[in-house]
Amino acid sequence: MVPSLMFRLAGGIGLFLLGLILLTDGLKSWAGDALRRVLLRFTGTTRRAFLSGFVITALVQSSSATTVALIGFVSAGLIAFPQAVGVVFGTSVGTTVTGWLVAGLGFRISIGIYAMPLIAVGALMRLLARGRFRSLGLALAGFALIFAGIDAMREGIRGLGDFQAFAGVAPVGVPGGLVAVLIGFAMTVVLQSSSAAAATFLTALDAGSITFEQGAFLVIGAAVGTTVKGALVTVGAQTPAKRTALAHILFNLAAGLVGLLLLPIYRRMLFLAGEPFGVRPGPLALAAFHTLFIGVNALIFLPWADSFARGISLLLPERGSRLTSFLDPSVLSVPSVALEASHRALIETACALFSWFQAELSGSPPEGKEAEERLAEPLEALDRLRDFHSQIPPEHEVETVTRFRAAQLHALDHLARLAAHREIPPALAQSAAPESALASLRNDCNRLLELAILGLRGQASSGWPSRLESEAAAFSDRLKAARSAVLLRTAEGEGNAHEALGVLDVLRWMDRVAYHAWRIGHYLGGLGEVETGRGELSDAKGVLS
Repeated sequence: MVPSLMFRLAGGIGLFLLGLILLTDGLKSWAGDALRRVLLRFTGTTRRAFLSGFVITALVQSSSATTVALIGFVSAGLIAFPQAVGVVFGTSVGTTVTGWLVAGLGFRISIGIYAMPLIAVGALMRLLARGRFRSLGLALAGFALIFAGIDAMREGIRGLGDFQAFAGVAPVGVPGGLVAVLIGFAMTVVLQSSSAAAATFLTALDAGSITFEQGAFLVIGAAVGTTVKGALVTVGAQTPAKRTALAHILFNLAAGLVGLLLLPIYRRMLFLAGEPFGVRPGPLALAAFHTLFIGVNALIFLPWADSFARGISLLLPERGSRLTSFLDPSVLSVPSVALEASHRALIETACALFSWFQAELSGSPPEGKEAEERLAEPLEALDRLRDFHSQIPPEHEVETVTRFRAAQLHALDHLARLAAHREIPPALAQSAAPESALASLRNDCNRLLELAILGLRGQASSGWPSRLESEAAAFSDRLKAARSAVLLRTAEGEGNAHEALGVLDVLRWMDRVAYHAWRIGHYLGGLGEVETGRGELSDAKGVLS
């Protein structure tokens, strides 16, 4: 009989896990991009970030899903690390909501019977409905499966309780408590869900198979074990992702310590409150304890969130090129986030390349090894950007994502073509003197590059892409006039043909630099869209032709 009960318990855990997965995936798909926008929008301060993490985790019923998404956002540069710390705190508290759901509904009401029709309704919606209602059906079926799983677990654990199967799992006392913490940790790692582990412990407590104290140690272990999935995601990831995972690990370790310190006090209060009525602490009390020790830890950490973030940044300093710090392989699974990451890397690379050309135009470029290093970094970043962008999976159903991808490909093309003009015309150095006829044009080109840099970094006024376009057009006209003047003077005998051809090389070089700077600014800093009705061929015949 024991094997059949074990199979029923394992099946119940499996149904609960499957329900959580379906509920999480269904809600995320039904909400579309809304959850991501909420997480990005409401993280301006640490407290708002905390609330965002709490609400989203409570809704999707998965702290791992929120944490993994958060790691992607931080890696892509969408959320600053101090705000991510606040989300981590909220996520850890939000995951305790599942315990209240299980203890409040799963045990007080025999909802498993009513779950079966809900599963049927959800499955029919998934098969027959259209649009987002199909995802809602998936979430509804997942919600019902959670309670079907709870019923199966209750039956299995109650049967096992008759055989005293759990009696010696974690004896009372410090050694036994540590054993229970390790069991809770291991079970969460195996199940990849602290919610499923907590539901199992709540069910065991409801069935009388474990004591409240044993259950408390088990949920403390589960709280620490839930950090493992986030840590695994960061293997091979960039520094921002590792910092976020470390913040999650340290916070939950501290929460576990708070839980161990609070347990004697909390247990004493509960037993004193229930003793006159002969009531022993049950699942609701364990769910409350789960929320209490993590919530108290959040209250301790929130005022020091910025200092906590700085400390982690010191422990894990930034390594590698700053230009490609956003290109984290962990974000490739979400095309929209991966494109945001490549967009930011493109901006940083473009600004670095513009700065190098500015130095050349100023007449005082760096020399020797310094010059090679300043140019090598953006060139290496371009290679990495090509590789990263080619690995982003397509998302044909979302037109805006497709257009965003096309705009980035245009920007990459213009950056590569701009980098191809890194060979400086010999006559450029001879035109550095203030009295040179080209000095004014050099300054104009320099200012155009400066506007592009300020605009891409968000330091220029709104409408800067249009201003960049108009200034590029005006600069093109001045280059044309200068070209005609050089040819005319040479034809009239002023200067020789060799010098004139050198000056024309400089004019052509500045023309290309200005053109590519304008197009890069348009695609990265404008609407982020490709114009319809005309392509690069017509562009090339436009303002700077």
